[in-house]
Amino acid sequence: MDQKDIIEFCECNVLHPEKIEIAHKNLLDNESISLLTLFFKTFSDPTRMKIILALKETELCVCDLSAVISVSQSAVSHQLKTLRENRLVKYRKEGNVVYYSLDDDHVHVLITQAMNHLKHK
Repeated sequence: MDQKDIIEFCECNVLHPEKIEIAHKNLLDNESISLLTLFFKTFSDPTRMKIILALKETELCVCDLSAVISVSQSAVSHQLKTLRENRLVKYRKEGNVVYYSLDDDHVHVLITQAMNHLKHK
C-alpha cells in the first residue's frame, strides 16, 4: 500500500476497549508531558543541534565550538545556556578555559538513535 493511500480516519465506528485501556495507561500526566515537550523542543534549533553533534565525540570550549559550527562565540554561549538549563550539556573549568560536553550517555544514545531512525527506511 502506498503512503498516499493510507486512510487517516476510521471507516467504522467500533471501539477496542482493551487497546484503549493499554494506551490510556501509557499516557503521562500533563506536567510530565509539558516537560517532555520542552525537552524535545530544545533539539529543534539548528544551532543547538550543531553544538550537540559537535560535542557528541569530544569536549570543546566556546572558541572551538564557534569555529566548528561557524557562528559567533556570543551565539554559542547563548545556546549553551539553553542546553545547560535542559541538562543536555555540562561544563568543567580548567584554569581560564571552560570545556563543554554532553551531559551524559543518554544524550549521546538519543542523538545516535534519532540519526539511525532517519537513515532507516
